[in-house]
Amino acid sequence: MTMFRYIGAKRRAKEHPRFVSGRGRFVADIALPGMKHVALVASPHASARIVSIDTKAALAAPGVLTVLTGEEFCANTDSLAIGVDAPKVTRFALARGVVRYAGEWVAAVVADSRALAEDAAEQVEFEYETLPHVIESEEALKADAPLVHPAHGSNVLYRRKFVWGPVEEAFANAAHRIAFRAVWGRSATVPIETFGVAAQWDAGTGILDIWASIQMPKFPDQAARALRLPGNAVRVHYDVDVGGSYGVKRGIKHTVLVGYLAKKLGVPVRLIEDRLENLRGGDMQGPDRFFDMQVAFDGDGAIRAMKIRAVDDVGAYAGRSPFQLGKPVTAICGPYAIDAIEYEPVSVMTNKTPQEAVRGFGQSPTNFAIERAIDRVARHLGIERIELRKKNFIRKDQFPYTIPSGSTYDSGDYHAVLDKALAAIDYASLVRARDEARRSGRLAGIGISACLEPSGGNSAFEVLMNPKNENTTWMDSCLVRVDLSGAITGVINNSSSGQGHESLVSTVLGEILERDPATIRVVRADSLTALPSNSPVGSRMAIMLGGAAAGAARQIRETLIAIAAHNFECSPEDLEYRDGSVSLKGAPEKELIWDQLVEIAHRKFHKLPPGLEPGLQAKFVWEVPTGGGLPTPEGRIQMYPCYAFEAHVVLVEIDPDTGKPAIRKYVCGHDCGVMINPDIVHGMTYGGIAHGIGAALYEKFAYTEDGQLASGTFMDYLIPSAMEVPGMEIVDHCTPSPLTTFGQKGSGEAGYLGAPAAIANAINDALAPLGASIDALPMSHMAIWKAIRKAGRPRASGDPVTFAKDAGFPLSRE
Repeated sequence: MTMFRYIGAKRRAKEHPRFVSGRGRFVADIALPGMKHVALVASPHASARIVSIDTKAALAAPGVLTVLTGEEFCANTDSLAIGVDAPKVTRFALARGVVRYAGEWVAAVVADSRALAEDAAEQVEFEYETLPHVIESEEALKADAPLVHPAHGSNVLYRRKFVWGPVEEAFANAAHRIAFRAVWGRSATVPIETFGVAAQWDAGTGILDIWASIQMPKFPDQAARALRLPGNAVRVHYDVDVGGSYGVKRGIKHTVLVGYLAKKLGVPVRLIEDRLENLRGGDMQGPDRFFDMQVAFDGDGAIRAMKIRAVDDVGAYAGRSPFQLGKPVTAICGPYAIDAIEYEPVSVMTNKTPQEAVRGFGQSPTNFAIERAIDRVARHLGIERIELRKKNFIRKDQFPYTIPSGSTYDSGDYHAVLDKALAAIDYASLVRARDEARRSGRLAGIGISACLEPSGGNSAFEVLMNPKNENTTWMDSCLVRVDLSGAITGVINNSSSGQGHESLVSTVLGEILERDPATIRVVRADSLTALPSNSPVGSRMAIMLGGAAAGAARQIRETLIAIAAHNFECSPEDLEYRDGSVSLKGAPEKELIWDQLVEIAHRKFHKLPPGLEPGLQAKFVWEVPTGGGLPTPEGRIQMYPCYAFEAHVVLVEIDPDTGKPAIRKYVCGHDCGVMINPDIVHGMTYGGIAHGIGAALYEKFAYTEDGQLASGTFMDYLIPSAMEVPGMEIVDHCTPSPLTTFGQKGSGEAGYLGAPAAIANAINDALAPLGASIDALPMSHMAIWKAIRKAGRPRASGDPVTFAKDAGFPLSRE
């Protein structure tokens, strides 16, 4: 990356000083004069009819302004948007008439303080009539299952079977076939900060101001629509720091509730979730999915076709969660050259807390299922797992490569990245360490995964899964201003939850304009002074915001060159731009420096070229590269423009007496093209791997048979600590994208997309001498211990045991 001056250089993030010094500004820091506070009343039942509500005692409690119930709220607001075509699946912040999951909000109490509101909330009395409920997705699919939304007529929100290529022919002609089920347990991201929102209604201007810890596309539009306000009556302030998100900071129902209360009461209102509210009813739980996998392959390991049936339990309501089955279409065969794919996504409702978007937007569960399939094929044939992967990898000379679902991968060198990871971990010594542990009586295994990170988030899955939603643009933009002093300011329109957007934009502007990024300020517009943006989701900011910033900076640069050309009475092609100054080629003494050019632009109209307006600013809106298309009737679509790649290699040891796993070594080979800020990329990758360790071994939202969340605190919902996350090494590789400004690809979901698959494969390699395997996440200590005890003794080769779910469920053979 020596071609760049600032891009790729080690540089302190612009955001870090204010966070390290405690000067961040979060929603909990928003203290508006006279602000009131909200506490929530939640349903204790998974499914019930609300018979009566008595709010008298709560209204009489000290400091209480109002108690809001669903009858009033739902009558005066509109249903929140859902992505798929299911108009009778309505969704409000407060339940009206019926509750559909334990933890659903049924009332909101507003008081002078959060403590007073909580005290009063305990005095709201409800009478319920319990109704039949359904908790498991397979049960919900049955014809006689209780209906979560009877008006919809089914628990299925979305179902479609895609067939790309000669699938049946490939299965008929293949020498070998396997089938198994892989299960991804419901987990999330649990950032340090729960969701928070504050709102203030100004009756004089007719504007609702909102401060929220958000990471969500179309947030102001959806809030305004649900509140029955015009879009220009809602102003979302994006200069609020977000204390972690990884996809789950949607909070649209919180915002509509608080916005309604602020408008109704005429006072500022704030809601900050406590951790129980967040885990139980905050709409932040993630994919809850099982995969029925079938693979057809030849004796030499060449994979001919796959069939994937993915059933995802979205809970009681649907926002964008069904779309998490759509994103995998863009990388449905992973990094492998597989010519025929059948994919049947099924989105089903149950009486659980609703799902929301989680890092990777459904890609990590799919990667886990594909990588388990690769390991199973290798074991079936007795082929080394690395050899099998390399045999089926798309080769670097095949790019750009179009997969059966219609998406074209932009660039890559998967063999090189895997080789780098294997060299970094010293694979031969890793095998010796595993075998020595086995000889010492411990269970040990090596896990490998090779996964793609689709990046540059597009909207194509929306129209793919709902033809009525013809949304074909997911642009982003940047405004660049140079003031009279010569200082550069970049203006963006989104919130940040740790992705380093200020560093990104200042680095890009500095690179194009050849000015030190440390001198460049980046600020955030609010939604009424907004530029087009679709928020930092889908690993898109390096590509989209970076591309938009570069486009605006180029316009500034071209303007400066045009000013110099006019004053030198020459063609722009005769000039050279360097360090912000413009000189005549071959005559360096004829030069206008940065300050002179800026002064002409702002003050000397007589020296401006005809038609050039005074001042110095430029806006650039960039559409997703390769975007803008509609799916074919077969469902082929270019969904994401860029595809980063990661290869994980991990050594795990398991205590055979307790089932406790320990990660001994971890290396991740990573190729996200040109890294604009390597430290930020590495930080997100480390965090993503830690997140993946949690999904693989610890984290699960478990429910009892009567629909109660059994893991609603950190005593029961386990997350990995520094004791469970090992030291790890990231090995960089760079295959630039031909589609982006600098060759960059996305990296915000890195680590998490491959870590669960690698750890699952390591656990199963450790269990292989016993003839046992587990294909359900999380692979908890108890699940591993039961697998060991169930195996009882080493089994003969070729007689593996598969556990479809966690402990206590029947086992089945391949």
